Order: sequence, then structure tokens, then C-alpha cells
Amino acid sequence: MSDAPRTDADAEIDTTGLLCPLPVLKARKRLMPLEAGSVLKVLADDPMARVDFPHFCAEQGHELVDMRAGEAGILEFLIRKGA
Repeated sequence: MSDAPRTDADAEIDTTGLLCPLPVLKARKRLMPLEAGSVLKVLADDPMARVDFPHFCAEQGHELVDMRAGEAGILEFLIRKGA
């Protein structure tokens, strides 16, 4: 996934400081009003997010466009909303 091209996000949510399952729950809620194909950028610092977000996308029909570690150990996920 780190080789995937970067995609501009249509929306962003910062879930730093929150632990599992809150980052995924907040992302799910933020994705709801977005149109299919929109991209959500999620920032998280919960180590479990590396496991939770790929699983969430696979289960909910979304595409995990990119996942990488940013500054100060903040994880960044780009999720394209499915149909």
C-alpha cells in the first residue's frame, strides 16, 4: 500500500488519542455522508489501527488506498468509500 499513489482527501478526521475501537467507529460515522468514491483521510496513533482499518475496509466494501506512518508516529490512512 505504501507504493500506491497519494490521493487528495475529500474529508479528514483526527482520531489521535483514541483507542480501539473508537478510531474505526469515528471513521465509519464520518464516511456515512460522503458519496461513493470519496476519500477520507484518517489520522490515528492507536497501534491497533494498523490491523483495524484494513479489516474495516475489507468488511465494509471500502478501499484502503494508502496506509503509512507520518510524523511523531501518527498513522495516516486514506480510505475510498465503496458503493
